[in-house]
Amino acid sequence: MPKNVEKLSLNYSPNFDLEKRRRSRVKYLIFHYTGMKSEKKAIKKLLNENSKVSCHYFIKRNGQIIQMVPDLYVAWHAGISFWKKDKSLNSKSIGIELSNPGHKNNYQNFPEKQIRSLIYISKYLKKKYNINKKNVLGHSDIAPLRKIDPGEKFPWKLLAKKKISVWHNLDKKKLVKSRNIKILNTSKFYKYLFKFGYMKTEKNFEKIKLLKNFQRRFRPNLINNFVDEECYKIIKSLI
Repeated sequence: MPKNVEKLSLNYSPNFDLEKRRRSRVKYLIFHYTGMKSEKKAIKKLLNENSKVSCHYFIKRNGQIIQMVPDLYVAWHAGISFWKKDKSLNSKSIGIELSNPGHKNNYQNFPEKQIRSLIYISKYLKKKYNINKKNVLGHSDIAPLRKIDPGEKFPWKLLAKKKISVWHNLDKKKLVKSRNIKILNTSKFYKYLFKFGYMKTEKNFEKIKLLKNFQRRFRPNLINNFVDEECYKIIKSLI
């Protein structure tokens, strides 16, 4: 490993499927935050067989990476999840947990050391399993009705610069000018959103949750329940 990344350690969780999967089954890389005040308690929970949750990799705030489930075994991190035509993404993904107290516990910025380690392990896994950058997602992307992690402080734009995930290529100054400009028909926005990969729904309250999670990722400095020209331009550029 590079000198600026903490050494990887092993601390295996009992929470995984016993049947080994084929290497070709690994299609997604999913990012989470722990949402717990204590880093030690978060690790303890992931190691507790009664919790029924786990991940493949845990990244501490100091940048240390802990492998908890071997890559080719299914960890229990995604839960009920959807992306495009895929369901139950546990079977097709590698899950990475980042230690962060989350929105309910004084949500914090992700430390530089932690993100440096995330970039390293993500590049390594993408290359090893030939994961498309379009399939590098947050828990809030694949379970938008239940989850909001890794949240608006997660550095998606930086990861895109590192060629790990996707980001739009629109001019920032021009884009901001289209903010809060109402669009008459929001159906086209949602049509693009569904095409991008988010779960399809016709229920308005569910659409709002999808919208907010889209904003958390691609417009993190303004999260609301209003589809404006800025949101429309961003999703259109991503298709």
